[in-house]
Amino acid sequence: MVSLPALPRRYHKASVWALYVIGLIPAAWYFYLGLTGGLGFNPVKEFEHQLGIWALRFIIATLAITPLRDLAGINWVRYRRALGLIAFYYVLLHFSVYVSLDLRFNFGAVGGDIAKRPYITIGFACLLMLIPLAITSNTWSIRKLAQGWNRLHRLIYLIAAGGALHYALAVKSVTLVPFIHIALIALLLTYRSLRRPIMSWKRGNSKPEKPAASRRARQNG
Repeated sequence: MVSLPALPRRYHKASVWALYVIGLIPAAWYFYLGLTGGLGFNPVKEFEHQLGIWALRFIIATLAITPLRDLAGINWVRYRRALGLIAFYYVLLHFSVYVSLDLRFNFGAVGGDIAKRPYITIGFACLLMLIPLAITSNTWSIRKLAQGWNRLHRLIYLIAAGGALHYALAVKSVTLVPFIHIALIALLLTYRSLRRPIMSWKRGNSKPEKPAASRRARQNG
């Protein structure tokens, strides 16, 4: 079991805000590269592409919170909301760059792409599903929606699968980097489906040994 030093409670809120700042640094960095000619011969497409990759990375980080706690004892649940919101910001930025800088607000072309190009259809559907998750990522919504909040936020699994498919279709050939992202999402979604039996097995193995069995073991030893 991994053991990490616990962050004092008084720093929890500051660490969450620090995560928001750190999480948006890649977007600022690629924007700077685009302005200074550091994104190659097609800076708009590259900027759009990098924003999409970082959206996937933050979705992966969001999904990884539960298995990290379950399997490694690393409790970073306090960061899950921030990671999910940062993922939403990146998806929104990714789509905004596509609409504004790529298609220059030609909404007819945007609608045509959404209707005719499957990877854009899937990506747009993922954005639409992320909107209610982002809106309800607050304590008030958790209280008001109760169990409905949990059901709503299970959409993240469908969004993750859709994001992986969007990425695979967009790059057309799955090389090492896309494969790693897609494989991680597949692994995390598989863990979700197997979590209940895994946790049951783990709880069974962690039960204290019965006194009689313990005595027999000592006698045999």
